[in-house]
Amino acid sequence: MTQSILIVDDDEDSRMVLTGILSKEKYRVLDAANGEEALRKVREEKPDLVLLDTKLPDMDGIEVCRQIKGIEGLTVKVIVYTGYIDAVDVTRARLAGADGYEAKTQDFAQLLSAVKKLI
Repeated sequence: MTQSILIVDDDEDSRMVLTGILSKEKYRVLDAANGEEALRKVREEKPDLVLLDTKLPDMDGIEVCRQIKGIEGLTVKVIVYTGYIDAVDVTRARLAGADGYEAKTQDFAQLLSAVKKLI
C-alpha cells in the first residue's frame, strides 16, 4: 500500500518542490495552502504523515498540529518544518504532539530522512 503525505505550506513553490521529491520516492502526495484546508484533508484523506509549515496565513502551524493530534481515532505523524529555527518553537511543537521538527533548507536530505524514519 502506498503511503501518503500531506504537505501544508502557503508557499506554492515549496509545495511543488516537496511534491516532486516525495513523488520520486513513491509516496502519494497531497497538499494544502492553509490550516483549515489541511484539517479538512487530514479528516478526509487520513494521510500517514503531515509536513507542516509553522507560518500559515490563517492559523499557526503549531495550532494545526495540536488540532490534528486531537482528532479522535486518527494516528498521523506530524513533522513541523520552518525556515525560522527557534528553541521555543521546537518546544511548542513537541508539546502540541509533533513527531519531528526540521529546518527548511535547499538540501532536502535531512527532511527526507526524517520522513522515512516516521513512516
